[in-house]
Amino acid sequence: MANYIHVPPGSPEVPKLDVVVSERDPASGAGGGGGGDGEGGGGGPGYRRGALRLLSQLRPAWKPEEVTLKVFTDGITNKLIGCYVGEEMDDVVLVRIYGNKTELLVDREEEVKSFRVLQAHGCAPQLYCTFRNGLCYEFMEGEALDPEHVCNPEIFRLIARQLAKIHAIHAHNGWIPKSNLWLKMGKYFSLIPTEFADEELHKRFIADVPSPQILQEEMAWMKERLSNLGSPVVLCHNDLLCKNIIYNGKQGDVKFIDYEYCGYNYLAYDIGNHFNEFAGVSEVDYSLYPSRKLQEQWLRSYLEAYKEYKGFGTDVTEKEVEVLYVQVNQFALASHFFWGLWALIQAKYSTIDFDFLGYAIVRFNQYFKMKNEVMTLKLPE
Repeated sequence: MANYIHVPPGSPEVPKLDVVVSERDPASGAGGGGGGDGEGGGGGPGYRRGALRLLSQLRPAWKPEEVTLKVFTDGITNKLIGCYVGEEMDDVVLVRIYGNKTELLVDREEEVKSFRVLQAHGCAPQLYCTFRNGLCYEFMEGEALDPEHVCNPEIFRLIARQLAKIHAIHAHNGWIPKSNLWLKMGKYFSLIPTEFADEELHKRFIADVPSPQILQEEMAWMKERLSNLGSPVVLCHNDLLCKNIIYNGKQGDVKFIDYEYCGYNYLAYDIGNHFNEFAGVSEVDYSLYPSRKLQEQWLRSYLEAYKEYKGFGTDVTEKEVEVLYVQVNQFALASHFFWGLWALIQAKYSTIDFDFLGYAIVRFNQYFKMKNEVMTLKLPE
């Protein structure tokens, strides 16, 4: 799959530093937790020591004792730490530490390639370096969005336009790209746990998660139905949850962060996945899934921008909006399924304090509920 992502010639090389940064929080001494500003004295235990080793290469002028570390605790896959000197925060280096066993879920080589491609097209911050269990990149001004923001027409038109810009990027170096969605889903399926050591977890798992046989049947059914919807394969973000969208009100623009799941995929999957994320992550509420009216406005904005970026003019017909509406809502099923499998794997391996099993159950439940509704939609003749 990494063959498809082709970094443009002349893109800056990304240094690989032989450093490991601990996940432990020096403020609390606890493993995997967030909180605290991480000021563990002159290097201390935990992630401060590793972060300072990175900064000695990336910001050699910074004095270690003057560096402040701030933990951003929104992520449920990785730990993210902002490093800066002084009060202004005008130069912040973000250090992202990969979560435990996330190499099972993420192709790190492809992530870096995607990051570099998006950076070359002005769609990503600067990537400063990779290290043995993470990467460092530039902080982007703005606020990470919440579900109430993404249904605001002023903001959602910017999101639709930015996603169209990424989808229009040509980064496959002459290959005819194929989606690796089914391959990745199959891989995740092979990694899901069959039991949990914790008795309560195991009871919930057996009672509330569909059996492997049912999951396998649904995957085969989806592959058959969704692959034939005619959605083009493009460069996708694949994880456009609200917190991965940074809105800069002063500049009136949005940028996307976190490219771990980037890759060639069905265009409609990327949009359907984003619409699912209107429901939020920690308190999931599917009544927030966008209405048909909002979706049609969103999809029209998207198609106008996509055609413009591809050089096809900006006229969009009702039929084009309707076709994309059907494709997106049916591909939203695959997104529920994908993250359901993902959450089962995280439930087994992640050290982050989050109810991954509960999240998996919510996603599979919504998959079956939505399946009955969206499969009655028909592509226009």
